[in-house]
Amino acid sequence: MEIRICKTEHPRPKPEDPRKLGFGTVFTDHMFTMDYDGEKGWHDAQIVPLTDLTIHPGAAVFHYGAEVFEGLKAYRTDEGSVQLFRPADNMRRMRDSAERIQLPDFDADFLLEALLKLVEMDQDWVPTLPGASLYIRPVEFCTDIDLGLHSISRAKMMIILSPVGSYLSGGLKPVNILIEDTDVRAVRGGTGYAKCGGNYAAANRAAAKAERRGFDQVLWLDGVHQKYIEEVGGMNVMFKMAGKIVTPALTGSVLPGITRRSCIQLLKDKGYEVEERLISVDEVMAALESGEMEEAWGCGTAAVISPIGSLAYRDKQHTVNNREIGPCAQDLYDTLTGIQWGRRPDPYGWVVKVPRKA
Repeated sequence: MEIRICKTEHPRPKPEDPRKLGFGTVFTDHMFTMDYDGEKGWHDAQIVPLTDLTIHPGAAVFHYGAEVFEGLKAYRTDEGSVQLFRPADNMRRMRDSAERIQLPDFDADFLLEALLKLVEMDQDWVPTLPGASLYIRPVEFCTDIDLGLHSISRAKMMIILSPVGSYLSGGLKPVNILIEDTDVRAVRGGTGYAKCGGNYAAANRAAAKAERRGFDQVLWLDGVHQKYIEEVGGMNVMFKMAGKIVTPALTGSVLPGITRRSCIQLLKDKGYEVEERLISVDEVMAALESGEMEEAWGCGTAAVISPIGSLAYRDKQHTVNNREIGPCAQDLYDTLTGIQWGRRPDPYGWVVKVPRKA
């Protein structure tokens, strides 16, 4: 399938002060879209000027949440080139998410080709400011006009781009986390491993409760026993306990994070013993009380590494590493961002270069 390209005749003004970008509120000149129906399959692939969508109010995406998405970034190197970090992994994970929701499957290689072409066209929007990047958001959603529950026969794919500042506006500052013991993020057999909007919408109530109590985010427990650690906010979580790195196993209710996978590879290569297993909240609290908890952090595309400064569970709150960034978390952040921005060598082949705009 060829990609039709229609360049904008009215370029948008670039942000005057990239230090005030925020996260996900400014968008570039172009977007990629393509449509699906049961007879034609995927068709009408195009890169066009960014515009509002016209969608019938009866479209099933509004009523039954049939959508999945991804999130990755483009980075400006010191030499001025643009590169991506493990984009093929995002495409494969999006296919897995689509299968769970039963949205139409797609060619991951073709979608990556479209994504690279879109970033190539709008690469002037990739910030040069240290810590800033171009956030890339692919989305697939159902467009069937039918309020009945049935299999999906029509869908749309799109990719939009947004220049963003650092997700952690205050820098790499340890955050205060409340362990949630009422609401759950996902259950085994559900959609926890998929990147779909419903997972994040369901997290809003607990996050709001934590914020009212003065915490930055919540640490989720499993949905069956409400005993085992799963994720922190929308990120995977890792603990350094008695010299070992421990992170929740991928049991079907935990998102298989690409940053998580990268961290595990880096940690093993740095000589750490890494365990992917069930971690009970009691084990975490005991490690905090005994002093075996050396560091804790979240990891994900947006923030890369987010150190945890304190953990509260029911009536107990403990600090982690004196509310300071631990050496392991700092080293992971420096190594990952160094590879992403081209300041460190990439021995893993994770980086994909974007062709310079003709």
